[in-house]
Amino acid sequence: MSKKIELSEMLKAGLHFGHSTSKWHPKMEPYIFTSRNGIHIINLEKTADCLEKALKFLRNLSSKGGVILFLGSKPQIKSILKQSALDAKMPYVADRWLGGTITNFAVIYKSIKKYILLKNQKEKQEWKKYKKKEQLNLEKELEKLEKKFGGIEMLKKIPDAIFIIDSKNEKIAIAEAKTKKIPIVALCDTNINPEGIDYVIPGNDDSIKGVQMILDFVVSAVKEGREIFEKNPV
Repeated sequence: MSKKIELSEMLKAGLHFGHSTSKWHPKMEPYIFTSRNGIHIINLEKTADCLEKALKFLRNLSSKGGVILFLGSKPQIKSILKQSALDAKMPYVADRWLGGTITNFAVIYKSIKKYILLKNQKEKQEWKKYKKKEQLNLEKELEKLEKKFGGIEMLKKIPDAIFIIDSKNEKIAIAEAKTKKIPIVALCDTNINPEGIDYVIPGNDDSIKGVQMILDFVVSAVKEGREIFEKNPV
């Protein structure tokens, strides 16, 4: 691994702060170190170990050409999640999860193809042959499709794994992934039920610095794997 996981850096980023002791999920107990002033403190040694295992999995998957979908619709992390996915050249969902994205992908893919077609037509200025009203309607349709499918346009099939920030708000996506046996990697705060998540990364999902740190590690691992794949494509 090119970048070392430092506990001191995690501490600075506030990854150790969990939720209040009254809002915890008992299944996160193995990852909790103690509590202070009514707040659970996450064991960062466990975080480091879990993160290392998750990164190894993501790097290995990427080295085989695997596609990892980045997911996180929490308002304060949407922009950094989107940028991280773009850096990793991976698809992302930073708005509301569209039901059926995994379980009904054939239908979703038709809409993705329509979005790509309209986008290409606009870029090539092919709309000029239409009247202004028709152009306006096409623009509105493209905007709607972009909001729904803009981050997943590169998907040709269901993803090989999903990386989630704040899985508490992504229950539909998790249920769909489990149905299709797609591995899930997720940053889990103390108020989250980690059941069904294959690679739990215990940590504060409200800290922008902390989330950015985890995303940086994930992007780095995916890029490393991708480099291996591009040199020796399967």
